Amino acid sequence: MHTTPETDARSGTLHGVVTTEVKPARSGFATFLLVVCAMAFVMAALVRLLGIDGTRYMIAATSLTPYITVVGLVIGLFALFRKRWVIGLTMTLVAVVLAANVAPRAFSDARPNGVGQQVRLMTSNLLTGIADAQFIVQEVRKRNIDILAMQELTPQMVGDLDRAGLRQVLPNRVFLDEPGGSGSGIASRFPLSRRNLTPPGSLQQAGALVDLPGKDIEVVSVHPLPPVVTDGPEPWQRELAGLPAPDSTGAIRVLAGDFNATLDHVGLTRLLNKGYVDAADQVGKGLIHTWPSASGFWPPPVTIDHVLVDSKILVDTLDVFDVPGSDHRAVVTQFVVPRL
Repeated sequence: MHTTPETDARSGTLHGVVTTEVKPARSGFATFLLVVCAMAFVMAALVRLLGIDGTRYMIAATSLTPYITVVGLVIGLFALFRKRWVIGLTMTLVAVVLAANVAPRAFSDARPNGVGQQVRLMTSNLLTGIADAQFIVQEVRKRNIDILAMQELTPQMVGDLDRAGLRQVLPNRVFLDEPGGSGSGIASRFPLSRRNLTPPGSLQQAGALVDLPGKDIEVVSVHPLPPVVTDGPEPWQRELAGLPAPDSTGAIRVLAGDFNATLDHVGLTRLLNKGYVDAADQVGKGLIHTWPSASGFWPPPVTIDHVLVDSKILVDTLDVFDVPGSDHRAVVTQFVVPRL
């Protein structure tokens, strides 16, 4: 086969066309989505890191901080993989800062061996008194509970608990039972004296002095109004702020119940900064969810039931378990009250 200069020239032209590098155009829509995700993530992170309560929607978003942290880290790494450097670095760095605040809850803190009175406390939200009373008393017996803090305690539930045998196990009580979801109560195997430890609020928060063999403790069954009600978060903020601080000169205090707040909310953080310790956080179980008890996809499970103990108290163990009939899981913790 013979080639002519014309053919050679045409071939050279075609060869030049074929070998020219063609760079794929970046997807503008994908970049736009990453920018939107980055803006939303950074705003949510700033609300958490700056301690802003804001609206009920912002408060609800703050309760999802562990989920937001993971999602932000995944999207940030994806953006880096796609060479969107500014977006990727920003999201990844912010996610690392959030993770530094959240991840320690999954690891137990170093603590000395406690010397003093051992106490086992259980707290349970009874869902307007429709939780299974027989099951609750059964768990009180099985787990050797000394103090039981209850929220949403109704008069009918009191009767159900007594028929199930609660009075035989925990004969001492301070009950502020009411119809609906506003009642609360404390039952104990140790003698109790009623204490008004919180200002009047939307819901009852029973308080009691527990006469232990050594140093006495004061216990509050905590239940502020949820922040996501249509009236706004102001009552929730006010009632969290009204919970008593640790008493350095009097009885050691324990706050147990449904706080309607996670460890990421500023109201709970302020309590901890006053000298309380979250029992679950201390033993590395601070990320175990307590509501809703059925851990489905929606709503996302969160940790809003807590036992806060005076920093002088040493926490040994903590367990979380479902209660039939209630949308909250119960929390049981064992701690040591020092003989001061």
